[in-house]
Amino acid sequence: MRSFLFVPADSERKLAKGPSSGPDGLILDLEDSVATDRKKIAREMALAYLKSASRSGPKLYVRVNALDTGLTLGDLAVVMQGRPDGIVFPKCVGQTDLDRLAMWLDAFEAREGIEIDSTRILTIATESAAAVLALTAAPAKHIRLMGHSWGGEDLMADLGALAKGPSAGVYDDTFKLARTINLMASVAAGVTAYDTVYPDIKNIDGLRAEAVDARRMGYGGKIAIHPDQVAIIHEVFTPSAAEVEWAKKVVATFENNPGAGVLTLDGKMLDKPHLVLARRLLARAG
Repeated sequence: MRSFLFVPADSERKLAKGPSSGPDGLILDLEDSVATDRKKIAREMALAYLKSASRSGPKLYVRVNALDTGLTLGDLAVVMQGRPDGIVFPKCVGQTDLDRLAMWLDAFEAREGIEIDSTRILTIATESAAAVLALTAAPAKHIRLMGHSWGGEDLMADLGALAKGPSAGVYDDTFKLARTINLMASVAAGVTAYDTVYPDIKNIDGLRAEAVDARRMGYGGKIAIHPDQVAIIHEVFTPSAAEVEWAKKVVATFENNPGAGVLTLDGKMLDKPHLVLARRLLARAG
């Protein structure tokens, strides 16, 4: 999955429009985009959407409220009746928080007759200093986990930072660290790293540049906050025909030379790291 698109769960118009831009995943948001007095309404609207939506479109995830709000269990109790494909877990602080959410999902899957461990988890894993340090100490892992994403806005507030950097898409070292740690923790956990949202929805060139930067680092996708951002994300994170052709040649070269450690292709040296990269590119293309 290359893209997720946030949609406020209390907006009928945005819920209806959400799939039209073709995101790989749709996040029905119960957290930041929903006012406090509309939280319960948003739960019910998310459930209604889950029950009525075609499952032939994007995967349907729900971002629940963070543990410190006291709303997480109530969110899950309602939306799990709609059998979402996954839960987006904000302000996750390391393994302990991930295990707690997974335990609750065990119970709700049993209640609803859902196959065990089928509800996936995407964390927003760097929204506080404590969360960044927790990932640095031990990358959170779980059979339900499908990805970690990093968050800059809440981290900025937690740090007391006035901005994430001097200009849009240019990050201070603290935010570069969070982005890097999130990538490494994702790789260590064997899941996809998702780059954070790009808040300037009218700056398409800025979005593309940040997405290109993320993909070059090793990120596998990015989260959108506006439908117009989805196409750019897909453009960047979909392996090109040339990349796929190169990857196929690399795999074939190694398969035709079993046991070889170093080979050549088109006059360039190949070793095992190239094979790992080639297989990863083909997996993403597939």
